[in-house]
Amino acid sequence: MDHHAPETVLEKGLGEESLAPQETRIMDQWSYLFAWLGGCVSIGTFTIGSGLVGTLNLLQVVVAIAIGCTVIGVALMINGAAGHKYGIPFMVQARSAFGFGGARIPALVRSVPAIVWYGFQSWIGAGALNLVSATLFGYDNMIVFFIGFQALQILLSVLGFHGIKWLENIGAVFIVGALVYMFFSVIGKYGDEISTNLINVEGTWGAPFWGATMLFLGIYSTMMLNVSDYSRELRHEVGRVRQVAIYANSILPATLFMGLIGLMVSGATGEVDPIKVFSSAVDNKPLLVITLLFIAFAQVTTNILNNVVPPAYALMDTFKLSFRTSAVIVGLLAFATFPWELVKDESAAGLSLFIQTYSAFLGPIFAILVVDYYVLRRQTLDLDKLYDETGAYSGFNPAALIAMAVGVVAALTFSGVSWYASLIPAGLTYWLLMRHLPAARRFMG
Repeated sequence: MDHHAPETVLEKGLGEESLAPQETRIMDQWSYLFAWLGGCVSIGTFTIGSGLVGTLNLLQVVVAIAIGCTVIGVALMINGAAGHKYGIPFMVQARSAFGFGGARIPALVRSVPAIVWYGFQSWIGAGALNLVSATLFGYDNMIVFFIGFQALQILLSVLGFHGIKWLENIGAVFIVGALVYMFFSVIGKYGDEISTNLINVEGTWGAPFWGATMLFLGIYSTMMLNVSDYSRELRHEVGRVRQVAIYANSILPATLFMGLIGLMVSGATGEVDPIKVFSSAVDNKPLLVITLLFIAFAQVTTNILNNVVPPAYALMDTFKLSFRTSAVIVGLLAFATFPWELVKDESAAGLSLFIQTYSAFLGPIFAILVVDYYVLRRQTLDLDKLYDETGAYSGFNPAALIAMAVGVVAALTFSGVSWYASLIPAGLTYWLLMRHLPAARRFMG
């Protein structure tokens, strides 16, 4: 079957946000690269880097980030293939494995960390704007800036992928320049402390090192699940090798700079609050303002790409809402995550635990989707069935739910490397059940 949608399935129009197949693609390889680059400047990466002080040395952190990002690039290409070929979003892709009702479970699992990160990063962005205001005008009111910043992001998010494309493309250049500048500012200011605390220490290549690769990978394990939401917008002629190159070359620099800046500044000063770190690393007022505006802007680009689209699509599917209504609801839900609690110094360890925990649920779902698409269906999907709510894929597929539970248990048993540990148990269980469980047989059609 080719990638064109059958006549019984409505297509997603240009500039429209729906769960129907996307036929007209708006992103070439450069737009896609810039979108991912703008969308991957995560303050969470900075926090993880801060948390590795005293555990790994500088070289080990660089290698851990490189390994994590390589795995991410390959995983994104693998799981994004269905979306790229057929133009379907993650919510629809998951129906062949989980069923119409069952697909809402992975969607919910994907939505929870998205909304938590949305709130967390919005608070950081608002803090940056508040400090700009306090520095330039003497006006300091965090609550006002948080509400205003969130309102701005909600407004931008309702523009859909056309708005996202231009926001990310314009922002990526600014973001790269600011990251390079901050990286070298930090080295210039704290060079001696970095040598003492990070370069000339032994560190370890053991379990904590592999745990670190998992944490850097874990930040993006959410996007590995719903990558079809983005790959459906990528033009057909961009092949798989180029896709891996795009993913790796966008995620690696953003992760490397943010992770290392967090590691180096926290190693030199003991400070883990991103706003305090960046403001202490910059000596003059104009550069401080530019740096803080960069932090705020980076939160917007990351939130809108990664933390609005997935839960919005889940709401569209579950409650039959429009994209705009769903995007507004997601923005309001982010207020309920109490982000002011997440940014406290004592929350850094809790954030790592949060990543390990949600990765334990995301890894099994990823494995099930990959086995379903590549092994069982041999990269051929029936779009009519994927959009027929009363057909063969109606309800829940018990094979996927059991396999997910097996993967979660394996992941939580080896919590330090939860995402890795879940893949084989979940994938193998799903394959065996799909072949031998009578209740799962109708999903094989």
